Amino acid sequence: QARLRESGGGLVQTGDSLELSCQASTRMFSNNGMGWFRQAPGKEREFVAGISWNGGSTNIADSVKGRFSISRDNAKNTLSLRMNDLKPEDTATYYCAAAIRAFASSDPTAYRYWGQGTQVTVSS
Repeated sequence: QARLRESGGGLVQTGDSLELSCQASTRMFSNNGMGWFRQAPGKEREFVAGISWNGGSTNIADSVKGRFSISRDNAKNTLSLRMNDLKPEDTATYYCAAAIRAFASSDPTAYRYWGQGTQVTVSS
């Protein structure tokens, strides 16, 4: 069964950096767009970043543009989210997801598979 597993979350201070990883259990996602979403308590799930199947196209949410970057390594079945200059408003559970199509979308309904999430907490 295809699964996604996030790792790399934790408690950091304002201005720190973190890199989240998402390990896919199968190569079946190598032809799919991938994305990162986040959800803070009491808020809706929010698109953070997306990447096309071959990494040739990325889409970063305005709220994190210039601080976050997304990458993938299809040979290792991994997806990464590099987060720099973290702020308290970045505190959330971060989820990786595999899109239905080859290109990533900011619409969560365009994703079929989701990981369990990893918590990121940024203290002020």
